[in-house]
Amino acid sequence: MGDRKGGAASSSRKNTNPQRPRKRKQAGESPPDFQISSTSAFSIFAAVNLLAATYAPIQDCDEVFNYWEPTHYLNHGFGFETWEYSSEYAIRSWLYIVIHALPGKLGSLFLSKRRFEFYLIRGILGCICAGCETRLFSTISRSISPRVALNFLITMATASGMFHASVAYLPSSFAMYTTMMGMVAFIDTEGGLKTNKGIMWFGIGATVGWPFAAALVMPFLLQELVFAKLTGNVSEMAHRIIDGGVRTMIIVPFQIGVDMFFYHKILFVPWSIVSYNVFSGSSRGPDIFGTEPWHFYIRNLLLNFNAWFLLAMCAGPMLLLPSLTKQQPIVGTPLWRSMIYVTPFYMWLAIFSAQAHKEERFMYPAYPLLCFNAAIAMHVVLFYLRRSDRNVILGKSPAKVKLLFATSGVLLAVMAGVLRTVATASAYGAPLEIYKPLQTPEFADTEGAVCLGKEWYRFPSSYFLPKKMRARFVKSAFDGLLPGQFSETTNSFGIYTTWLVPPGMNDQNIEDPGKHVDIAHCSFIVDSYFADSEPSSLEPNYVLDTKTWEEMQCQSFLDASKTHPLSRIFWIPELKIIPARYRRKWGRYCLLRRKSSTN
Repeated sequence: MGDRKGGAASSSRKNTNPQRPRKRKQAGESPPDFQISSTSAFSIFAAVNLLAATYAPIQDCDEVFNYWEPTHYLNHGFGFETWEYSSEYAIRSWLYIVIHALPGKLGSLFLSKRRFEFYLIRGILGCICAGCETRLFSTISRSISPRVALNFLITMATASGMFHASVAYLPSSFAMYTTMMGMVAFIDTEGGLKTNKGIMWFGIGATVGWPFAAALVMPFLLQELVFAKLTGNVSEMAHRIIDGGVRTMIIVPFQIGVDMFFYHKILFVPWSIVSYNVFSGSSRGPDIFGTEPWHFYIRNLLLNFNAWFLLAMCAGPMLLLPSLTKQQPIVGTPLWRSMIYVTPFYMWLAIFSAQAHKEERFMYPAYPLLCFNAAIAMHVVLFYLRRSDRNVILGKSPAKVKLLFATSGVLLAVMAGVLRTVATASAYGAPLEIYKPLQTPEFADTEGAVCLGKEWYRFPSSYFLPKKMRARFVKSAFDGLLPGQFSETTNSFGIYTTWLVPPGMNDQNIEDPGKHVDIAHCSFIVDSYFADSEPSSLEPNYVLDTKTWEEMQCQSFLDASKTHPLSRIFWIPELKIIPARYRRKWGRYCLLRRKSSTN
């Protein structure tokens, strides 16, 4: 699709909002039969996300202890509490928890099994994500190009990173949803600019979800400034920005009210998060939980997005290429606007690569931006492959050769994403499976402690335990601060006392011995075993202690230290024709039951 000539200035009259000019079919435009309906797109996105809701392992213990556990506590009266929820520190908003606890509570009215609630909430998150993806897909198709939209669908649906982020119960995933809706508002200029809606969506993502996600709106606001300069409508620009800010602020009193109810004090949690992470000093803050080198995100994004990440990095230079050769823009928007759209991903990657503390989930809000950039770059590559200019090498190649080249490249990227997803799900899915024996009627009313040692960080949440069982920690080699327990007492009104300051909490990751129980108090224990693993006094091989423990359920679990890197990254079938060095090596992940003293 060619340039929409004249930009904003020629598409509106004086003192009116810029309108989208009528499209003309030009070199880069796709034929009518190339388009995919929004219904079909939603079906694809929802199918992938529901598969993720069912099979995706939980990749971050913060998701469990900071979000699943408080949600379980609200609905069932017990769960782990991290220091972030102590009213002394209060850097997690209960509003985000309440939003997710409500559908879980409604689900429990239809099926009492709490495991069902877990997957119900995950499924709802997947459908919400699919709705946001579909809105962005439709907007790209209508406002930029159906071909770019199709590329976007392919990258989003096949990227391993999106598979996990789409259903993760994390504020960064929530910010990812609102990022997509904010992009919809800024990209769709039909009927006038929708800056107020864009600011609102990014504002909601920052307020209810993750405050740092507010930075993503900054490049998009450049579009508003450029339009104001072209049209001279500075007052309308100010009105839209103020309107967007007011829309965002509407939710703030509600958030403050919810947090005041749970913490018994007035505070604005998003500011508390920023204050702790930015202004808390060297002895506190995120760096005490571990740091990574500057290239951490580059390696991570290459693993989870493979060729799509490389294309995303090339989007900006590829957009500039036609201007250097004095050709018309290839993407269906003016060059300056296209550059604004691809800038947020670069900005986000640069900002977080510069931070010492890095975690994979910090990239979630930018995942749709990465896929959008990749879709733009792929569109440019395919445009030049379609050209028949005899002065360039690609132009001299037969059409079938170019088609084979393009198709092979896309299929390889798609296969890499799918194989990466299958590898992760099949290798690390055991923690979601081994608790199934405890869900049987035999253990429905059984009391006891399910203990976690070195595998504490893979606990999938109390949703997987019977109502009278509690998860507990036994001492392992980990020497940081473990979560405690929410108070299970209620006041005279039957309300859980979430505002009480729990014992043994600190914001410096200092170990609290009070978080451990003696192994003698454990009725069950979760442990992993790998061949040639070296036991220690703190981490013995409980699986091999058959005098004390018996297996209730064991699942295969990837032995990453013994498996070839290629087999860790991609799923490779267990076939005899595969050389032994490339076959995955397995350990065991087990739920063990203490043997009766009479045995």
